[in-house]
Amino acid sequence: MKDVSAYYNDYEPTKAGRAISDFVGENLSNWYVRLNRKRYWGGEYDKDKISAYQTLYTCLETVSRLMAPIAPFYADQLFQDLNNVTGKHACESVHLTDFPECNENLIDKNLEECMQLAQQISSMILALRRKAEKKVRQPLSKAVVPAPDETTFSQINYIAGLIKAEVNVKELEVIAPDTDMDNLVKKIKPNFKTLGKKYGKQMKEIAATMPSMTKQQIAEIERNGQYALILPSGEVLLTAEDVEIFTEDMPGWLVANEGKLTVALDITVSDELQREGVARELVNRIQNIRKANGYEITDKIEVKIIRQDEINAAVEEYADYIATQTLAASIQLVEELEQPTEIDFEDYMVRLLVTKK
Repeated sequence: MKDVSAYYNDYEPTKAGRAISDFVGENLSNWYVRLNRKRYWGGEYDKDKISAYQTLYTCLETVSRLMAPIAPFYADQLFQDLNNVTGKHACESVHLTDFPECNENLIDKNLEECMQLAQQISSMILALRRKAEKKVRQPLSKAVVPAPDETTFSQINYIAGLIKAEVNVKELEVIAPDTDMDNLVKKIKPNFKTLGKKYGKQMKEIAATMPSMTKQQIAEIERNGQYALILPSGEVLLTAEDVEIFTEDMPGWLVANEGKLTVALDITVSDELQREGVARELVNRIQNIRKANGYEITDKIEVKIIRQDEINAAVEEYADYIATQTLAASIQLVEELEQPTEIDFEDYMVRLLVTKK
């Protein structure tokens, strides 16, 4: 709201539109709404669910008023659809309401920083999953995030549960700053493009010195954004843009760096995790079959799956979970079926039958 108002005041409607679009697409739809599905659909109509709906309503109503100057017709339709239900405004059109004003007292900078960290760390872990070809529905055992400072350490711990759910890991270990981690080896190399302009004559000396920099020296650059490197030819002030800091992959792990953050992901899949991954995949496929068959969201179903070695243990262990998630009255393993649906699990085919009870 604050940024959009500033852009309008500067006669920058394109920037205002992009700011609104980024908020709706990334923060509201892809983050808030997606992560609050259970609050919308599950449980009783209690205070928590009401709060979730009211927050979404407030966001949509505010967006309709913010976008009114540049998208007048759609903004008015959105406003009227909302207001016709609540009767909150006496005005019949969004164009007759006051333009929203930013209330600085409602801005929680710490919470915003927490959510930014959650999004960034989640994005980094998901990128490592793609690199390792591990689907998000396949649970992994652990991710490790060394915190660069005490504030970040506290913030990551605060949103650790959200990150674990988002990237499907069992444990997120947040390492306190200045903790020595022998299994995470960080290295540094010069960015010749920026350093060459600043210290052309000293480049060879800088490049020769960097490989011997200690963990503490590298950590100082990450923490403070700069480090004074003492050379025989004189002092050199290294900034974050002058260097590239990276972490070597450990056996069974993948590691990523982005700005001050480092993330390590254990990509080893145990038999137990493999069974849970199969169960989650089955839930997804059965839900797709429900939708394709045109079943209502409240319809009970029965699921029969042809036995095969790759899935038997997972179905037996997670039958209750699969049934709960898909609204199935029963999950049965059978020897054969007439005209089953075939599902490609990449390495093998699963044959099952989903019917309405």
